[in-house]
Amino acid sequence: MKLRNIIAVLFLALAVSSVAKAQLQLNGAGATFPAVIYSKWFDEYKNLTGVQFNYQAIGSGGGIRQVTEGTVDFGASDGPMTDQQLADVKAKQGVDVLHIPTVMGGIVLSYNLPSVSQKLKFDGSIVADIYLGKITKWNDSRIAAINPGVSLPNKAILVAHRSDGSGTTFIFTNYLSKVSSEWKSKVGNNTSVNWPVGLGGKGNDGVAGLVKQTEGSIGYVELAYAVQNKLPYGLLKNKAGNFVDANFNTVTEAAAGAVKHMPDDLRAIITDSDGKNAYPIAGFTWLLIYKDMKNTTKAAALVKFLKWAMEKGESYASGLYYAPLPKQVVKLCEKKIASITSNGKKIK
Repeated sequence: MKLRNIIAVLFLALAVSSVAKAQLQLNGAGATFPAVIYSKWFDEYKNLTGVQFNYQAIGSGGGIRQVTEGTVDFGASDGPMTDQQLADVKAKQGVDVLHIPTVMGGIVLSYNLPSVSQKLKFDGSIVADIYLGKITKWNDSRIAAINPGVSLPNKAILVAHRSDGSGTTFIFTNYLSKVSSEWKSKVGNNTSVNWPVGLGGKGNDGVAGLVKQTEGSIGYVELAYAVQNKLPYGLLKNKAGNFVDANFNTVTEAAAGAVKHMPDDLRAIITDSDGKNAYPIAGFTWLLIYKDMKNTTKAAALVKFLKWAMEKGESYASGLYYAPLPKQVVKLCEKKIASITSNGKKIK
């Protein structure tokens, strides 16, 4: 073969290799809560490696459903899968699912009251009774009592909630179930519940959109969505009796207790935590990863991405209004990531 032909073949091989690398795509679906930071991570990682991510922010319930059916390479959820859901995946796919925490976030009570310039205060019983339909006006005496000096409008409260299966809903209703026995007995804690009152929006962006468009409304959304939509949100009274804001420090303090007693499967709940400044509606969000993957190329790419997320991706968290994982949790995640296999063999 002539040198010119050899060179041509080599160039063709390199081009094919480059295209194959660029076209490697990992498909995922699930939580909208971390969609802001996942979008950033996926873009940064694609620029570094050429690996593409097709992530559909359809809600945690949808992510769990697609993981169960085996239609995605990974899922995402803000509410941990139940033992029964994990057993369903094992029965259908013959594989275990790992929970890999990625970041932590706060869920805020966002509202649309143009006449109120001060940051409103809420406590758990008031929030529960608003969502139970028992408190229906903004100038209700109980809201007024913890907001002295604030001129509250004589306006009906329009309640906004999620219409889809949602980990954000799981965290929110988990909190309400802890602070209100009536909520716990009548509505309960799940990714989807039978809402006593209100209008539904799909995804965190859907609820934020409802609040933004509707004067007098209130809705629970992940902090980043409230900030992005320039929506005011309230201070919330915590277990220690302090009114706290949702931010990096208060969400991190909420996680402090959980870090000390982190379960081996990493399915930790951090709502209504102890701590002087712990924000009460806070939670981890998880990537749902098959412990053993059939496609070795995708398995290797996903493991490399997860390692990058732990080592580099966490640095983007606070700038996007999430709290990065504590170092102790990162170490536990790295141990789980190292256990991922492909067809029973360790990923190199």
